[in-house]
Amino acid sequence: MTAGELTNLRLGTLDTAVSDWEKMYPKLNTLATGSGGGASAKGLQTQAAAADWKGANATVTKEFVTKTAVEFQDVAAQAKSILGILRDASAAFKKHKTDLRTVIDEVAKKNIYINDNGSAIASVPSGAAAGKGDIPKPSDEEVAVAERRVKRILWEASETDRIAARALRALAKNKHDFSGDGPGGLKEADDRQGKADADYWAKKAAETNPKDWSDADVARFNETLVNQRDNPGFSERFATTLGAEGTLQFWRDMAGPPGGAVEGDRAKILAQVQDNLSMTLATATQSDSPAMDAWKRDVIAAGDKPFPLQGLPMGPNGFQVMSSLMGKGTFDTGFLNDYGKGMLEYERGFPGEPKHAWRDMANLNYPPTEGPNDPFAGFMEGLGHNPEASLEFFNDKTTVDGKDLDNWDYLVAKGDDAREWPLGEDGKPAGHEAMGHALESATLGVPYDSDTPPPKHSPDSADLVNRLVAEYGKNPGELDGSPLNGSLGNITAEYMRDVQGGMMTGEDAVKTYGAGANLGDLPPGQLKDFLGAVGKDPDAYGAILNSQQAVTTELINEGYHDKAKYDEFSEEIGNRVTPGAEIAGIMAESRTQAVYDDKIAEDEKFNEGLTTADKWADRAIDMGLSRFPVAGDAAGIVISEIKESVVGHYTRDSSDEARQDRSDFLEEQRGKSADAAYDATYQAAVESGVDEVNARSQAEAAAGEVKDGYGQGRQRAGS
Repeated sequence: MTAGELTNLRLGTLDTAVSDWEKMYPKLNTLATGSGGGASAKGLQTQAAAADWKGANATVTKEFVTKTAVEFQDVAAQAKSILGILRDASAAFKKHKTDLRTVIDEVAKKNIYINDNGSAIASVPSGAAAGKGDIPKPSDEEVAVAERRVKRILWEASETDRIAARALRALAKNKHDFSGDGPGGLKEADDRQGKADADYWAKKAAETNPKDWSDADVARFNETLVNQRDNPGFSERFATTLGAEGTLQFWRDMAGPPGGAVEGDRAKILAQVQDNLSMTLATATQSDSPAMDAWKRDVIAAGDKPFPLQGLPMGPNGFQVMSSLMGKGTFDTGFLNDYGKGMLEYERGFPGEPKHAWRDMANLNYPPTEGPNDPFAGFMEGLGHNPEASLEFFNDKTTVDGKDLDNWDYLVAKGDDAREWPLGEDGKPAGHEAMGHALESATLGVPYDSDTPPPKHSPDSADLVNRLVAEYGKNPGELDGSPLNGSLGNITAEYMRDVQGGMMTGEDAVKTYGAGANLGDLPPGQLKDFLGAVGKDPDAYGAILNSQQAVTTELINEGYHDKAKYDEFSEEIGNRVTPGAEIAGIMAESRTQAVYDDKIAEDEKFNEGLTTADKWADRAIDMGLSRFPVAGDAAGIVISEIKESVVGHYTRDSSDEARQDRSDFLEEQRGKSADAAYDATYQAAVESGVDEVNARSQAEAAAGEVKDGYGQGRQRAGS
């Protein structure tokens, strides 16, 4: 369904049908049951059973009368089912229309237009049309989020249409008979349809080997998964009918037939099947029925069992197969932690390095890779979509041979007992990007790829951030070119108030968003060394600078909001801009090290990082909006100005003609950082009622503090 179709959907005829069936059903029910006291099918059936039939009437006529009486009861039952489906469909479509209109109106305030196809487009009038108005342009991330919201609503509307249509067609299928066991509404119809589809595909999997299915069969199976992956009726029925080992063997056969990974169009379909089957099994694990409880236990028990192709003695073990199906969807928290514990026990008890435990290289992932078949990577993706499970897992411990070891120490920390992660084709730990996703979910409190704003930081999440900064602040070299850096940059951006507070002196220097990470309690230098290491990654660099600029701007505005309580206000503003200046200096030094020394990224990538990570400016302001002097549309303008300031001050012309040596670039960045602080301070001063002369004086003082702080940051990153 398109946005245009849903917006213009006219429901009058459907509502008339609901009204008609609301009148018809009681009449049919009365005829069937006799509730009104008159003649009824039920009465006729009772009389027919009690009558003294003779001759042919005892067989032919009695059977006809009895069957006719039952048909009237089926008519009433079917009418009730039709009424329930139509009534639910009408209510659902009205909700879908309202939801779509709400999103369209909300994103329009951010200058985003939703076209008839459901695509989101930045819609900012030209300079002439805008006149003197300051109209902020939406970021690419804002446009993408708006489009995802619309697509979700359109998908839900299409699901309502599909389920209702299929249910009504099933009721009307037989022209000469009535069905008395129709679903009572859309929810029941969805459940029944899911179970019917699960039975069909489970039977096909039992009677034929999935590796022999035609491309058309695989495509039809994938279409079923797309429609049913969030349907407990389908997911639980499919998983439990196959059984734990049957489920694992099913994917093993489909993903890795004789000869290895398949290519071409079938490989593209299998990539979709892998994602959709993962979401299907995730839905199934949310059930706590006895059958699913047994399935979950049996999957873990099969973790060390090989799953070979037919006729072959060896194959990937159950942990490898199951982990390849954990990349999408939200798996049950208890199952994830039990599964992770079982996998840790197996690996730690296995003689030799992890790569020996997972030596089978059968392809289980699409697109196929030549990398190690490490099940911890897929498991970490599963944690990345379940914040509760991720936080519990990293705070838990596992006992093997009587020896306790924290999961954190084994998987994250660099100690004697730490895991040696198998290396991928690029020479980097193959599962570290996935582990970064798990750490994001644990510290942010939402799935790492979610558009949902994170909740206030919990004490456990904030403590995990403290441990992260301490670990890699002590061992910054571990992050050189690490796949973890993108996620660590996002975590740093989310906890920017804690980061800046950790660089300031005094209690409650910066109010945190929920529990504080207490970064100021770490040994001197660890926080800055951590920032210096993470900042070499272009995406992390962009996230950190966007968030830093937003928090610094907010701290300045907050200071002017409370300026009456400070004796030396210029000094107070200097204290508020210095941490951000140090961070800017650290980022500049990290960028030059990455570009000039390590040669791991080009300037163009860092420029892209500034624009693609601009959502963190919104996020940083959202956290402290209750203390921000502006709100609503005015806040949107402030955020837009912050983003433009970041791009304008930290983007570097990377063309050959404009190349600078590193010292010139660093000095230029120092000046631009000071300019950014000057602009933010001047604007806040003027808006708070400070006269022009004092506003400029205070802004110049802030800029001077930034130059000093920037230099300190550079020295730390370069040491």
